[in-house]
Amino acid sequence: MFLEIKSLLAAAEIERMRALASSMQFVEGRVSNQSNPTKQNLQAARSGADPRYTESVKIVTEALARSREFREFAFPKRLSEPLLSRYDTGMSYGAHPDSPYLPVAPSGLLRTDLSATIFISDPDSYVGGELVVYLGTRKLAFKGSAGDAIVYPSTKLHEVSKVTQGSRLVSIVFIESIIADEYKRAQIYELNEIAALEGNNMSWENRMRFEVARNNLMRMWSKS
Repeated sequence: MFLEIKSLLAAAEIERMRALASSMQFVEGRVSNQSNPTKQNLQAARSGADPRYTESVKIVTEALARSREFREFAFPKRLSEPLLSRYDTGMSYGAHPDSPYLPVAPSGLLRTDLSATIFISDPDSYVGGELVVYLGTRKLAFKGSAGDAIVYPSTKLHEVSKVTQGSRLVSIVFIESIIADEYKRAQIYELNEIAALEGNNMSWENRMRFEVARNNLMRMWSKS
């Protein structure tokens, strides 16, 4: 399943992210995936000593934390640090899978169940640069408005098409969910949506029986 979140970032946050990126140090994107020759982009230099980097992480992390849509879709346990990524003219990232685990500070590994792209640039400011996710033989292309986000399973093959004009700025986040199994997570999401949309139409007795079943599935499938 995929989730598109409109206006995850407020207008002031978008402008601040752009300002931070304009003065932040960017390095070759292949530093985080040296084995993939198709990765041609730039990413913010990870540095806890740089207050601009720290602020960019804080803005996106707080936006995700306050988003009910995100919480009820991803059931997040842990997030990677949001990382600013830039694609200038001629840059792209060929079809690839995400690594199943990422190192996280101070020690340990984060399992990548879901990936999120938060769009910072105005889509009219660059040509190309769509996030393309493969579903079997089909391809789904996403190019959100500034502040929008797309959340999708990290298990899917995906790519970023070549930017042929302008510059594409996004923030990338990886999510470890308390429900690791994609299919099970989708069922809980659907049950929550039914409860939100139809719960008041049920008799109280049936609604309570529904909630018992939903909550017990959460207990059975989740790992905190």
